[in-house]
Amino acid sequence: MAPGSQPAAPRPDAPGDGGEVIGPPAPGLLLVISAPSGAGKTTLAHRFVAAHPDARFSVSVTTRAPRGTERDGVDYHFVSRARFAELVGQDAFAEWAEVHGQRYGTLRSTVEESLARGQIAVFDIDVQGGAQVKARWPDRTVGALVLPPSMQELERRLRDRSTDPDEAIRRRLAVARAEIERGAAQCDYLIVNDELDLALARLDAVVAHERARLGGAGEGAEAELAARLRRGAVDVRP
Repeated sequence: MAPGSQPAAPRPDAPGDGGEVIGPPAPGLLLVISAPSGAGKTTLAHRFVAAHPDARFSVSVTTRAPRGTERDGVDYHFVSRARFAELVGQDAFAEWAEVHGQRYGTLRSTVEESLARGQIAVFDIDVQGGAQVKARWPDRTVGALVLPPSMQELERRLRDRSTDPDEAIRRRLAVARAEIERGAAQCDYLIVNDELDLALARLDAVVAHERARLGGAGEGAEAELAARLRRGAVDVRP
């Protein structure tokens, strides 16, 4: 991966004299952020939502039990397997999958509400789930794959935060390579997380460009950077 080829960008907002952005309301957008474990996806997603008042996390439904301080309706919607099956039968999910024996899904109502309100719905899900969302809302969905600066750095991060034996780390690295390969083929943009502030600026530029496109605006300052982050323009070789 070549983080040096991904420069930061100035914030694309265009404030008026009173510091408020001039122009019509921005259109709603579905932002799918995917990444292999250890790439920093969740931290980046939280930073993005904190910096954008019109962004909201899509709270997933799951059949697993709460962990630690997780709260129902805030971190997840916790339901029984029977209730989850009912929701599947009602076509209530924008996407869903079974992971390690537990089911996870995104409610269609959450997506439709965000779009109707002109918000950015942020999905912290895998590439497979992102493909399902894009299949339903192809013109409103943008997929961003967050990458580590290198596989060596990813291995260091995984070892630093885990006491797993070498065999388990190797398995996780193999899963990460497969996820990167899938994401590089399917996601719209590839963002190297070599430094969190720079990665956030890149994600900001992508979202600003995509919302301007949806709103029929002309090419802004963020368009050039977004083009450099497009799938196929970023070297993802180890």
